[in-house]
Amino acid sequence: MDEISPARQWRVPAKLPAAKIAGAVALVVLGLLFADGDPVRLVLACLAAAGVAGWAARDLIAPVRLAVDPAGLTVIHGFAGRRLLPWSAIEAITVDRRPRLGLTTEILEIDAGSSLHLFGRYDLDTTPEEVADVLRAARPGVTG
Repeated sequence: MDEISPARQWRVPAKLPAAKIAGAVALVVLGLLFADGDPVRLVLACLAAAGVAGWAARDLIAPVRLAVDPAGLTVIHGFAGRRLLPWSAIEAITVDRRPRLGLTTEILEIDAGSSLHLFGRYDLDTTPEEVADVLRAARPGVTG
């Protein structure tokens, strides 16, 4: 049996929530600058800023997106909840690569039968392939 640490976790990069909050502030400032007395423009800018701020709040409230331990995987569920996926429920751990606009995106896919959990680089603060390798090695009873 492979020796794994009791728990390993992956989280959003520390700078990401700050960038999202800065973006929300920028949206409000732009709304104020370009409103020209039109309340609709300002309200739309503030609504967009509130959405970005909510997105940043999720990163601050629940920064850990994925964790592994001998019992299985803990994944983020809903806005800031967590769900334990026992190893027996996990059917596949794969990395989906897709070229788009000259760039290749990678998504870690964890197939738990009735649910599919997707994680990108900015959810994990590392490449999905590295995380997939760690998860495959940590999975009990699976070789290679």
